[in-house]
Amino acid sequence: MSADLFTPLELRGTELPNRIMVSPMCQYSCEARDGLPTDWHHTHLVSRAVGGAGLVMTEATAVEPRGRISPQDLGIWSDDHADALADITDSIRAQGSVPAIQLAHAGRKASTKRPWEGGDPITGDEGWETIAPSAEPYPHDAGAVPTREMTADDVAAVIDAFRDAAVRAREAGFRVAEIHAAHGYLLHEFLSPVTNHRTDAYGGGFEGRTRLLHEIASTVREVWPDDDPLFVRISATDWLPDRDSWTVEDSIRLADDLAPLGVDLMDVSGGGIHPEQRIPSTGPGYQERYARRIKTETESDIAVGAVGGITTPEQADALIRNGRGDLAIVGREHLRDPYFALHAAKQLDRLDDVEVPPQYHRAF
Repeated sequence: MSADLFTPLELRGTELPNRIMVSPMCQYSCEARDGLPTDWHHTHLVSRAVGGAGLVMTEATAVEPRGRISPQDLGIWSDDHADALADITDSIRAQGSVPAIQLAHAGRKASTKRPWEGGDPITGDEGWETIAPSAEPYPHDAGAVPTREMTADDVAAVIDAFRDAAVRAREAGFRVAEIHAAHGYLLHEFLSPVTNHRTDAYGGGFEGRTRLLHEIASTVREVWPDDDPLFVRISATDWLPDRDSWTVEDSIRLADDLAPLGVDLMDVSGGGIHPEQRIPSTGPGYQERYARRIKTETESDIAVGAVGGITTPEQADALIRNGRGDLAIVGREHLRDPYFALHAAKQLDRLDDVEVPPQYHRAF
């Protein structure tokens, strides 16, 4: 029998109660520079677990301070961060959902103001030097943050930071870890020839440009529990058809490379490497086509999650039923409706397959 939106998904020894995932969405709501979660983060994440999502993932969580997008980003570069996040993971599990964390480094897109403050680069004493595969800053309209090409020591330090962050995430109670290699941030910058002009082992052709992600995935898998899944989020395409850029064909090849390293699911998004990107469309499910291609054209049996414009229960259910993906990753609709999964269960006549909090029984 084919799966649907409320069929549990088993990845290694972890079972997701349904195929709905809360997409990682930056909240920019820490106290400036400390990276510690606040009441806002607890409410934001746990309310979606109350709302029935099978997997609840944190925002991009910086593995080191210079890897933050903004000074108010969430972090996991110290034991204090792990201790503070443990209460959130406990609460998510108590609601029957699986807690997940996205481990991230912003690379050259770091040191910016929050979106509602304009998102401009922060320079001077308030900002910080960013690192990238090549010394080319992100071309913000309002200027650029100084960007330094990473040395061999920088590369080693970033690998160590991801490993240490994974250890802390495990100790904090997360059951899924996701490596963020999308949206123009550091690992995507290494993958794409648009931003990677290195001539050492981490540049050049496909093998060199993917080397850092391979090494980080292997390192994280070594310290991540065998029974717990490891995801990687990618931009399936740079949306730069007129340049030598990252393509869907590259993503298919990458998926086959990562599966033997212990990566269990590809979280398939798109773009973000350069402001001149051309998005073909932004309608409902506009990125499902990339997830479908990776799922159907890889030689491995790696699972695939689809994100982008998933707004209705019927759309999410059709994604799973038609084999276009294994996980419906819902972002903005979860901001509009924290109880998206419960509403979907009611609309699809599947309330018997979800845990409705007893306090909400009269509503559903």
